[in-house]
Amino acid sequence: MSDVAIIGVGLHPFGRFPGKPALEMGAYAARMALADAGVSWPDVEFAVGGSFEVDQPDAVVAQLGVTGVPFTNVYNGCATAGSALAVASQTIKLGEQRLGLVVGLDKHEGGAFTSDPTDYGCPAWYGELGLFLTTKFFGMKINRYMHDHAITPETLAAVAAKNYRNGVLNPNAHRRKPLSVEEILGSRMINHPLTQYMFCSPDEGAAAAVVCDASVAHKYTDNPIYLRSVVTRTRRYGAYEVHTPATSTDNIPAPTVDAARAAFEIAGIGPEDVRIAQLQDTDAGAEVIHMAEVGLCADGEQNDLIARGVTDLHGELPVNTDGGLIANGEPVGASGLRQVYELVTQMRGRAGDRQVDGTPSVGLAQLYGAPGVAAVSILSR
Repeated sequence: MSDVAIIGVGLHPFGRFPGKPALEMGAYAARMALADAGVSWPDVEFAVGGSFEVDQPDAVVAQLGVTGVPFTNVYNGCATAGSALAVASQTIKLGEQRLGLVVGLDKHEGGAFTSDPTDYGCPAWYGELGLFLTTKFFGMKINRYMHDHAITPETLAAVAAKNYRNGVLNPNAHRRKPLSVEEILGSRMINHPLTQYMFCSPDEGAAAAVVCDASVAHKYTDNPIYLRSVVTRTRRYGAYEVHTPATSTDNIPAPTVDAARAAFEIAGIGPEDVRIAQLQDTDAGAEVIHMAEVGLCADGEQNDLIARGVTDLHGELPVNTDGGLIANGEPVGASGLRQVYELVTQMRGRAGDRQVDGTPSVGLAQLYGAPGVAAVSILSR
């Protein structure tokens, strides 16, 4: 059993909310998490928060109540929420505090994840043709993976279609329209082999979790979820990452591989024990790659597993049951805590129409951000 328990989770819907500040969304998610945990804000001993767009996420306390609570701001790319959760976990394990709030929030405009090609001496049309967008790097990575492991475009489309189906059942998702494999394959090519509907979209939202020393968890809830481990890792020299093509021919593990191995070792379990997973699916190819990198399958097995429905909502190993990034979009600071929200909801048996078969005993959440940082968390009942 872990020393840290998650006793409450909260979520502000993901999407577009004109005129609504990110801090207001963060406060909404925090209040939901506090209510879920049966905790009042003045009882919270510390807080950790993360955001890409908001310079001072700690300003959320102005809406929750100015109590003098110590608040640490964290930013680590798309792994921000995992990093914030790690800080909170360490704070409790070190015995510094016993009850804390973790919150993530963001408000991205359309096109927020592009790069300006003129900054690199390229003409403007270079970016307009999709040659210097963030999407390019993910296209490069899955292209190489498909070449090395015979992954098919149909597998990528099937992943996206699954996530759109799951999003239909999630009232908090941004995209709630099902799309067929044929529609996804036939949509506009963005960066080969990734089409428009294989990508997530930057958007807005917030998520939060209340964590505490596991020894006092039952003071607040009869259904705590234990945080067995949370690990972050950066890339090694020579690893093939989206901004850093391999500088050697050696097979250097990706940071997700290192983070997952360490997380399982700390948790004292293995990938075979995982019953539900939330994986970073910035694009459909990323979900395919991360299935293997966290140890849920071997490289190249994804074609068969996905075709057989193993990762579907009612499959043997459901992945991204809330629709993942593809259906929810990615407000960077909130995205990883959305994963935790979904795992806790499923592991408590409270997911409604999207509830997986049975009540999962072990869940995994994985985050990945450019140019090569990863976070992996293991949860259990």
